[in-house]
Amino acid sequence: MGTEPDPLSTLPSKLYAEVSSLEQTPGHGEGRIVAFIDIGTNSIRMMIVRLFPGCTYQVLSRQKELVRLGEGEFGENRILDDAIDRAVGVCRNFTGLARSFSTDEVVAVATSAAREAVNRNALLTRLRHEASMDVRVISGREEARLIYMGVVTGVHLGGKQALFVDIGGGSTEIAMGGQHSCSALESLLLGSIRLTNRFFSQKEEKPVTKKKYDRIRSAVREAIGPALPGLSVHPFDIAFGSSGTIINLAEIAARSGNGRAGNGEGLTRSELTGVAELLCSLPLAKRRKVPGINPERADIIICGAAILETLMDALGIERIIPTQRGLQDGLLADYLSQMRDFPFIGQLSVRERSVLQLARSCRINEHHARTVARLARELFRSAGECGLHEFGEEEEELLISATYLHDVGSFISYANHHLHSSYLIRNADLAGFSHREILLMAHLARYHRKKPPKGKHLAMVPLEKPDQGRLRVLSAFIRIAESLDRSHAGLIRHARFLSTGAGGAVLELSAVSACELEIAGIGNEADNFQRVFGRPLITRFVTTDLQELRERSDNGTVHPLLDGQGTG
Repeated sequence: MGTEPDPLSTLPSKLYAEVSSLEQTPGHGEGRIVAFIDIGTNSIRMMIVRLFPGCTYQVLSRQKELVRLGEGEFGENRILDDAIDRAVGVCRNFTGLARSFSTDEVVAVATSAAREAVNRNALLTRLRHEASMDVRVISGREEARLIYMGVVTGVHLGGKQALFVDIGGGSTEIAMGGQHSCSALESLLLGSIRLTNRFFSQKEEKPVTKKKYDRIRSAVREAIGPALPGLSVHPFDIAFGSSGTIINLAEIAARSGNGRAGNGEGLTRSELTGVAELLCSLPLAKRRKVPGINPERADIIICGAAILETLMDALGIERIIPTQRGLQDGLLADYLSQMRDFPFIGQLSVRERSVLQLARSCRINEHHARTVARLARELFRSAGECGLHEFGEEEEELLISATYLHDVGSFISYANHHLHSSYLIRNADLAGFSHREILLMAHLARYHRKKPPKGKHLAMVPLEKPDQGRLRVLSAFIRIAESLDRSHAGLIRHARFLSTGAGGAVLELSAVSACELEIAGIGNEADNFQRVFGRPLITRFVTTDLQELRERSDNGTVHPLLDGQGTG
């Protein structure tokens, strides 16, 4: 049995060898390490990433330093010597840190401050000689494209069209598009530092009058005017804000008690207006102490608020969702899209890719994960056909994802690994899933073994009542599926409910050989099944030969987390 191929885990022959060798290598191999550096007008950021074959990666380090490269620049388009000194010093430190990670390559770009400066060559030359860093200055439209890629590869849009806004220190980038293609790119000469330099003296610390704030907004309207006709022809369903300015404004709104950004609902226009009024009413010293504000942004955030408020009015944005993703993530996505080792980067959804990434980071047994996830889906679908539940595609997707991740906690310790799995899923920042969905998946992993969710324990689970009901039913499927692969040998190839009635629910199990462990395991789940579904569980075993399984596996398309497509 050990030498038989798994007919349900068939991959394109070109990738089969890569997949097999990767799964057999401890830690999935060392991987290539790349540092991505974004030299912005306000801050310099670095992300160091280890890349694995099969379209996954692991972030090793994220660094950010405030530099204010554009401070005092935009009057004469000249970067100040002190600002160049600060940038070179930070980049030198970043290069040293990247070297300590044995980085194979550094990808560095500079944005608004550098592209507009008449003395940018002085900056680039010093970075090359003193920080060993070759920097590419990118255009505004290229910056917008990379921001789009960075955000869209971390959110689940489905068929929705989205608007993406990034308010930087020197420019504001806008992109529009769907999950797989971009329809509009704009770069505006509007930034929080640029406008602060224009409307405020260096030592100005008093509150901002309504008249002055209105003047700032008027300047913003004038700057965005030429771009509006081109943007207005592209409808959108949802808006994302990726800059530190937008994130900080949303945090202030959330901390004020009225905002909802903290629970993933985003920042509304009316909430932003309230935040802007609050910030304008305070002198700089008190502004730095506003709950939720980053004190380092207190002097430039009013201009950032003016840009965002005016854009929301002009483009009809009722709500904008802040995201931590941005240009750095776009550099990574763009890098991956050009690598031959990442052939499925466009074929996996954001959710599938994030699940796969966490699973691989925790070095799970992928064969077992695919087997249990496949069995859980068969149980879910056949149970629905027999009337055991009325759930649909949303619940099926969450069940498959949670099942694939049910053993990630073993990376910490096998003892209580169901609890560790729950913790990791809750805190892994799974791209594309909402907070509610992540909580449900975490609890599904929590209850894949040991005691099932019931009684007072179920009532204490921090989920809404409907999701507690989903947890109760879906956990029954994941527990049965797990018990059907106790040996991790894939002996049970199919599981499906044939019928239900007062006498019980008949579950047919197709096996290729004796499976005593699995038989004992399914027996352990009988009581919980009857408690959840109100009828006994009746199991029926049938023997299936491998040729029949191969023929069955060749028909139809399968979820990439079930058949291994792209999971090598």
